[in-house]
Parts: sequence; structure tokens; C-alpha cells
Amino acid sequence: MSNSGKIWDTKEVYKKIRDDNWSRGAGRGFACGGGTPTNTNTVDVVTLSTTGNAADYGDLATVQGAAPGYGSTTRGVIHGGEGAPGYLNNITYINFSSQGNGADFGDSTQSGGFGAGHSNNVKGIVGGFYTPMVSSPYLSNVIEFVSIASLGNATDFGDLGETVMGNAGYGNNTKWFKSGGSSNGSFTGYSNRIDTVTIATAGNSSDYADLDTGVNRATGFSSTTRGVTSGGYISPGAYTTKMQQNDLSSGATGTDFGNLTVARSAGGGVDNSVRGATLGGYDGSSVTNHIDFIQIATSSNATDFGDLSQARIYIAGVDDSNAGLDFNQTQRPSVTYMPGSGRGFTLGGYINPAKQDTIQLTHIPTKGNTSDFGNLLAAVYGGAGFGSLTRGFYAGDVAEGNVIESFEYVSQGNAADFGDLTVGRQGPAGLSSMTRGIIAGGEDGGSRVNTIDYITMATTGDATDFGDLVLARSYSAGAGSSVRGIVAGGDVHPSAKDEIDYITIASTSNATDFGNLSVARNLLAGVSNSTRAVFGGGNSLSSPYYLNTIDSITIASTGNANDFGDLTVARATLAGFGNSISGIFTGGTSPDTNTMDFITIASAGDAADFGDLAAANTYIQGCSDSHGGLQSV
Repeated sequence: MSNSGKIWDTKEVYKKIRDDNWSRGAGRGFACGGGTPTNTNTVDVVTLSTTGNAADYGDLATVQGAAPGYGSTTRGVIHGGEGAPGYLNNITYINFSSQGNGADFGDSTQSGGFGAGHSNNVKGIVGGFYTPMVSSPYLSNVIEFVSIASLGNATDFGDLGETVMGNAGYGNNTKWFKSGGSSNGSFTGYSNRIDTVTIATAGNSSDYADLDTGVNRATGFSSTTRGVTSGGYISPGAYTTKMQQNDLSSGATGTDFGNLTVARSAGGGVDNSVRGATLGGYDGSSVTNHIDFIQIATSSNATDFGDLSQARIYIAGVDDSNAGLDFNQTQRPSVTYMPGSGRGFTLGGYINPAKQDTIQLTHIPTKGNTSDFGNLLAAVYGGAGFGSLTRGFYAGDVAEGNVIESFEYVSQGNAADFGDLTVGRQGPAGLSSMTRGIIAGGEDGGSRVNTIDYITMATTGDATDFGDLVLARSYSAGAGSSVRGIVAGGDVHPSAKDEIDYITIASTSNATDFGNLSVARNLLAGVSNSTRAVFGGGNSLSSPYYLNTIDSITIASTGNANDFGDLTVARATLAGFGNSISGIFTGGTSPDTNTMDFITIASAGDAADFGDLAAANTYIQGCSDSHGGLQSV
């Protein structure tokens, strides 16, 4: 896992996750702009897992105070606000990957500030502005959004159910919430209403719940399940230490969470799904640089975290691992961010003495151990795994089942029935383009088959005949690009084969001979980017049985495979997945192992340690939301 560019030792990561004191995102919060009380372009950064003072990160592209903020795992966005002087329609952004100054993103639909912002990894939502573009009391109920991956102007999303400003914003991966606010454009008027929208679907907000106490100019942050409204202004001349919590699924009235160390309003809020922090603000007599933090899962009083570089109010808080971007809930990164993004999934398998139904999640760009994602329909092994941009698939089983099942990447959860194969079988190879999934070969009733099936991954239904392999075989490896599918190696009992076949995925036809692997083997795994396929491990069915061999081919041109390097551990029955940069080989046997290796697909060389599966697992399958065959460019 990475934090500010650091690669964590896998044991350290495991301990932090086990102790539930660290979000698996990068875990940094950024205090962007604000007022001193003069509006500023200063950007500070804190590492939320470690208390201490903020450090300088750079400057915004313009002076921005009273601006809502939100972000993705790679980019923080600061939306509108006050300039020097006047209200702005500027939207600016900072990059999380490297320290530096901000840049222009686009324009808001209106000039104004004091709104509520939140995002998932795809879309940023802002609502409830104070703006001179409307008549007194200068309040707008407009909700607007941007696609965070693509620079451009904001677009109308819908309307708030009440017209307020000075709202707190927070949410999770699916919903945006606005909490509290002022209905008259001043420090008076204290709303206790919480509104919400579903981020994926444009439309007006709905009344969700109530705060225990009406408040305006409060700060918001959240985990995947709990939102916290921190501090604020509750009556003329009265600033509160009170923090109020709301369940993000029940719609129940808010309850007391605890107290800030100092009463204040108009700060900024950041979180990493485990910790929430309140940055700066105004305590009724002076602007403060103080940072408080809480453990969101446990109601309690806040604790001193450290200080900002300067005292500020009306800060735009953004972070690279907010509640909507929690490691276990993160939406698939947009293909705009490839290469270097993506999630991989390890499916099913056999942990002596039983089949498995687990789906385990790996964030490909970041070394570390897997986490639980959900479950398959049944305990299985010996099937095929593959995926689209939005779904993962598992087909077949050692019991020669014909079930195809799928699960959605967008949210953590279990698989559902998709359809049936034309022939029930064990040991097929799986591969995919952006639209089609291919299931090739396998074993039916003790006989190897050359059957190739395909499905359209966007539409549930049974598989259709595609054609035939050159050679009937089972336990081959699949890989490919968006154009061409590759099936390599396999079992024709009592021997293994070095055969490599290829198909053109978009058209149905029989496979064609491509060339040969360097070593005949079955039970191997394949990964690919858009130009190269790489095959690792396997069983030669003769001494030495278990192999650490890694071969590669250039997908667009036929020919024999070339030596690429070696796995860290010789093994078979392993799984493979990857993105456009890295290939990951997980699990396998020789003996049974939880080892995960990675390679850089573009550069030949030996594999290196990536992390560990939850347990030693064999006969597993893999898929990802961003392998080479799924690149948009």
C-alpha cells in the first residue's frame, strides 16, 4: 500500500488494517484555500493515520475561500467560492500524485460559495450556494456535478429540497448528503434537515433525516456507513463543540457523537473512512489553525491532531480516500486513469479440504494483501474467470457445472446467476474483450473438449457457440487484447501441451495456431496488456512438475513464446489478472501457497513479491476491471 509515495511492508499493512486504525486509501487530507480572514490559495496536507502538523503542499490556481471540495483517488477539486474579491465560478484541482500547484478544471454553472460537496471516484456533487446571481437572500438550490476524470464545466444535476447555504457535505460511494445550513443567507437560520441524492442518477434531492440540532456553517465527514456534522453556529453568538452523527442507510434522526476540543464553525472536513478531521474554523473570537480528529466508528470526543500552517476559515477539504472511496467499496476507476489503475479479483478455489466461494479484492497499483469483497453463488474451483469494465465472471466448475455467474465491481457484494454454458465442464480457459467473454476448452465427462463459447457481458443470458480450438484440451490459460484472444498450454492427459491458439474475439470462427510455449504445461495463468500476453507457472506433468517459468508473446503477431523471467515460487493452479502496467499471479500449489507475485508486463524480468492472499488457495481464477484487453486507448 502507498502513502505519500511510500511502499509499505505487507506485514505493516496487515497490522494496520487488522487494528482498524488506517484506511487502505492513501489516507491524506488537504486543506485548500480558505480565509485568514483574507482569502488565500494555500494548500496544506496531513497524513490522517498519523497525528502532527500540516505541511505545505503547494498553491491553488487562484485564491478561493468558502469553496466546497471533493475528490477521487487521484485528484482533488475545489468548486467556486470567494475570490479576492467577489464570488467565483472557477473550478480548480490539485493532483494527489505529486506535490505542486493547482490548475484550472472548468467553470461552475453559477458564481458562489458556501455549498456542500462530496464525491465518489467518478462524480463530484455540489449543492446549496450563496450567490449574487439570484435575488436576496442570494441563495441557490441548484445541485451540479462534474466528472472528476475529465476537465470541463459543471452540469446541472437537480435541485435541493430546501434553499440553504453554509451546508455540511458528506456521503459514501453511492449517496451525497447535505446537512444543516442557513435559510436566510446570514448567520441566523439554523436548518436541521438532511437532504440526499443518489450520485449515479441526476435528479432533485429528497428529505432524508433530521439533525438533532439545527446548525449552519458546520463541517462534514463520513465513513461508508456514518456521517458526522461537526461544530457550527447554532444561535446568535453561539458556536458549538457538538458533533452529530447520522446513519447513512436508516434515515433516522441524528444523535450526539461527542464534542470538539474547541467550539467553532466554518472549518473544513476530511476523512479516510476511519478517521475524520475538522480543519481550522472560527471560535467566536478568532480564526484558528487547530485540527481535531475522531475515529468515525466510535462515538467520543475529538482529540488534538496538530495545526495547519496558518489559521483559516471556510476551508475546502479534499482527500484521496474519502468515505466514498473506501478501499473495500471503491468504484472502478475511470479508464481515463489507465494505465496504473484497476482492481483485481481472486475467485473461488480449493483450501484443503473444501471448495471456496470467496471473492477477494486486490488494488493492482498498490502492494499489499487482499481483502474480502463478497461471495460466489457456490463453492467452486476449476472454472474460468474473466471480466468486463464493470463486471467479473466465473464459469464452469470441477464438477463440470454449466453455470455462468457475475458480480458488479461498483459495490462490494455477492455474485448472481448470469446464464449457462453450452456444455458443462471443468478446466476451461477464460478471456475477454470490452464486450465479449470467451470460455474455451475444458473437460466434459472425462473427455477434453475443443468447444469455445462466448457471452455478451452487458446482457444476461446463456452462452453461444463461437467455434473450436485447434486442439481439445483443459486447464489452459487465457489472455488477450481487445481484438485477439489467446489460449495457451493445457492438458490432454497423460501429457501437457505447449500449444498456443488465437481467435479474433469480435467474430465467431475456429481458433488458429499461434505458436508454442517454451515449456509444455497445464494449470498455468495468463495476464496481458494491450500488446503483450504473459503466461506464468504451471505443471509439466513430468519432472520437474511445478514450474516457475514465465513466457511472453506479442499478441498481434504469431510466433513462439519468449522467456520473460521466473516466478518467486514454482507453482501450478494459480490465477492471473492485471492492468495495463502490472500482471499479478496469485496462489497455487507446490505446496499450497498464499503468495502473490507481480511483474511489469512491458519489461521482461523476474516476478517480485506483491503481498498475500487471505489463505493458501489453489485452483483459483482471476479477473480485473482494467486488463490489457479492456483498455480504451
